[in-house]
Amino acid sequence: MTESEPEPLPRVLCDLAALAADADASASGALWRLAESGRQLDANLVRLPPDQRVAAHAEPDLDVLLLVVAGGGTLYGGTEGAARQLTGGTLLWLPHGSTRELAAGPDGLAYLTVHRRRPGMRIRPTPPG
Repeated sequence: MTESEPEPLPRVLCDLAALAADADASASGALWRLAESGRQLDANLVRLPPDQRVAAHAEPDLDVLLLVVAGGGTLYGGTEGAARQLTGGTLLWLPHGSTRELAAGPDGLAYLTVHRRRPGMRIRPTPPG
């Protein structure tokens, strides 16, 4: 930081519990995203309606923290597909390369994900040949 740059200040961004509680029960997808410039992290508040799923997938490059904010559901993960019940306040670490699938329960599922920000896309010259 140079003398001409202002000091970055901590600040409250939102009330996740209130956002999750105010969401329409059928709302699906991101209710909030971290969008501050110059950030090193990405974060999203995601809502799954009752009995909806996020299909099995693996994140090859990024570790992800997942915090259940409201509702509940089930995490299926690993090669054995072990099921773990999720309730409000559950904090999960999803290491990069791990396979995971989420299923919302009858009240839906709202969760916060936090991970390192992906680098922006770069245009690279086509290699010869």
